[in-house]
Amino acid sequence: MEFDLAFIWAGLIAFAVLVYVVLDGFDLGIGILFPFAKTEDDRDLMMNSVAPVWDGNETWLVLGGGGLFAVFPLAYAIVMPALYMPIILMLLALVFRGVSFEYRWRTGNKTGWNAAFFGGSLVAALCQGIALGALVQGIEVEGRAYAGGWFDWLTPFSLLTGVAVVLGYALLGATWIVMKTEADIQIQMRRYAWGLGVATLALIGVVSLLTPFQDAVYFERWFSLPGSLWSMLVPVMMLALAWSFFTGLRDHSDLKPFLSALGFFVVSFVGIGISFYPMMVPPALTIQEAAAPDSSLLFTLVGAAILLPIILAYTAYAYWVFRGKMDPAEGYH
Repeated sequence: MEFDLAFIWAGLIAFAVLVYVVLDGFDLGIGILFPFAKTEDDRDLMMNSVAPVWDGNETWLVLGGGGLFAVFPLAYAIVMPALYMPIILMLLALVFRGVSFEYRWRTGNKTGWNAAFFGGSLVAALCQGIALGALVQGIEVEGRAYAGGWFDWLTPFSLLTGVAVVLGYALLGATWIVMKTEADIQIQMRRYAWGLGVATLALIGVVSLLTPFQDAVYFERWFSLPGSLWSMLVPVMMLALAWSFFTGLRDHSDLKPFLSALGFFVVSFVGIGISFYPMMVPPALTIQEAAAPDSSLLFTLVGAAILLPIILAYTAYAYWVFRGKMDPAEGYH
C-alpha cells in the first residue's frame, strides 16, 4: 500500500506543477511582453485579460510545494537547500508582480508599476527555468542530505533552461492575447508568436539533446530499448504540435496556436517525467525512499481527494465565466 500511495502522491504533485505551468505560464508571459505593448490602453487590455484568474492560478504552485513538504519531506529537505536562491528570488518576484497588479490601477503614473510587473514576471519565469535545469542536472546527496555548494544551481545548462522557460511563457502570453483580443494588439501578438514559437521549439530541442548527457541514467533511458520506444513518442508529438501551431497562425486561428503552445509544455513535461521516473530527486533519491510514512500519505490523500475537485471546479468555472474576447470599452479590473 505504501508503494501505491507514494506513486499516487507523486502523480498528484506532478499534476499540480503541470497545471500551474499551464495556467500561470501565459499569465507570466503577459508580464514579460508588457514593455512591448504599443500603448497604455493595450497594457490595460493585456492585464485585464487575466485579472479574474491570475491569483487563482498560483493556487497550484502552493499545492505542489505544500504537497512536497507534507508527503515527501526528505525530498523537500534536500531540494530546498539546493535551490534556495532561485526559489526565494522567484517568490519575491511573484510578490512584486502581485503588488504591481493591484496598485497599478490606483496611480496616475503607471510607469513604475509597469516595470515591477514586467520585472517580477521575468525574474519568476527565469528562476523557475533555472530551478528546473538544476533539478535535471542532478542534486548532490550524501547521507540523506544535500551535499553540494551554494551555487551548484547556477550552470550554463540551468541558465539555458531558464531562458527557454522565459521565451516559452512569452509565447503562451502572446497566443493568449491572440485568443482574447482583436484589432491591432492581436495582429502584433500574432506576429510575435511566429518568432517566439521558432525560438521556443529551438530551445526545447537543444535542452532535449543536452538532457541525456546530464546523467548516464537519462542516456540509457532515452536511447536503449525498451525505454526508447516511449521516448521517441516525445519528438513525434512535438512535431505534430509544431505543425498545428504554425498552421494555426497561418490560418489566423485564434484558439489553435494557444492550445498548441500549451501542448509544447505538456509534452516537454512528459519528457522530463520519462527521464526522472522513478526518481524524486535525481539521481539519488527514489519516490519510495522520499515518501512519508504510510499513515501520513493516507491522511493527506483524504484531504486532497476533497479539495482537488473543488479547486478544479472553481478554476473551470472562472475560465468559463470569463471566456470569449475582451471588450476594450468594458474591461474589468
